[in-house]
Amino acid sequence: MTAAVLTAGLLLTACGGNDGGAGSDGKITLTINLFGNFGYQKLYEQYQKDHPDIVIKENTAAYNDHHRELATHLATNSGAGDIEGVDTGFIAQMRERGNLFTDLGTDRQAEYLPWKWQASLTKDGKQIGYGTDVGGLAICYRKDLFEKAGVPSERDQVSAAWASGWDQFIEFGKRYAQKAPAGSAFFDGGGQLFNAVVGQAPVGYYSEDDTIVVGSNPEVRKAWDLTVQAIQGNLSAKLIGSSQEWNNGFAKDQFATVACPAWMMTKIKDQAKHAAGKWDVAAVPGGGGNWGGSYLTVPKQGKNVEEAKKLAAWLSAPEQQAHVFTEMGNLPSIPALYDKPEIAGFTSDFFNDAPVGRLFTTAAKQLKPQHQGPRAGDIQTTIRDALVRVEQGKQTPDESWQQMVEDVERLAK
Repeated sequence: MTAAVLTAGLLLTACGGNDGGAGSDGKITLTINLFGNFGYQKLYEQYQKDHPDIVIKENTAAYNDHHRELATHLATNSGAGDIEGVDTGFIAQMRERGNLFTDLGTDRQAEYLPWKWQASLTKDGKQIGYGTDVGGLAICYRKDLFEKAGVPSERDQVSAAWASGWDQFIEFGKRYAQKAPAGSAFFDGGGQLFNAVVGQAPVGYYSEDDTIVVGSNPEVRKAWDLTVQAIQGNLSAKLIGSSQEWNNGFAKDQFATVACPAWMMTKIKDQAKHAAGKWDVAAVPGGGGNWGGSYLTVPKQGKNVEEAKKLAAWLSAPEQQAHVFTEMGNLPSIPALYDKPEIAGFTSDFFNDAPVGRLFTTAAKQLKPQHQGPRAGDIQTTIRDALVRVEQGKQTPDESWQQMVEDVERLAK
């Protein structure tokens, strides 16, 4: 996603790079490379006001492009930003290259969810990333489209309708499809649904010893089969998450539900401005689960490491995490915030005054994190592509599953 244009002095571009140390005006430019909208715009302005010798330059890129470029910058020891955002799916891969990142120390360990802190900790005890958020799950849905289809639309009714699990979610979708508005599928795409379902499993793509278990893990197969069932029931809009077609799908009302980790609310706000107040938020089927969440890292190759560390620490501090949640919806990774009235009691006008604070903090408290191995992000993309082949009719579900397992096994080599 493209971040909003900011006030003078805050530059946004679409490519990476590090502009170096102090310029001719004596100011230090800090480059921060991210994927999508982290909700930092107002925070940048505040930080620059408080630190007049600092200019912040944010670059944004698509999810896979960003992580691929970061890996290249690390391999060549050139081109990384002063601060680099890293998604949960890639943090283990970066952790294996911990010697290329600045050790952020242990001073803030007590603030964090224990599993969030551990996930970015190298084997020799160096902390490479400050956690920014976690992805506690819910379902975001179009209340007005539900009403037109004649299915329950009040959030408590909706939550209750699929409370016991994803099978009920699919049955609800079939009811929706019977009288759905023209051009509207029940959910956006198989890859996104799969991510939410597998995110509730105790074990996902990896065992604790970093062995890939995709082909042998019954929870992965269960998530696959359930997603295929939904696709074959014509409930999917067959869109790839964060693609331009997916963005357009929000604008054209092409789907009624989205598997919705907290950070998804920002994407919906960015892409569905015409539908403010028509979206709502219900509890996720089965309760709990996690999808995503990010970190801020400081590569050693940067020319402004100490200033970058200060900015990364400030952006991820409790006060700033609380600000981002109330502005954008990204759920803090600092649990002490969850019971604060401004978080737990927060509602969103865009989402029909839904009690998003209560919904997402409840989901986060129920969250049982999976172990994330080095290629988790790549595996997620491989499975998504396999489901796309099914949605497009290019392979049968069994053919695509077999190819996916073979493709994943190659990632381990």
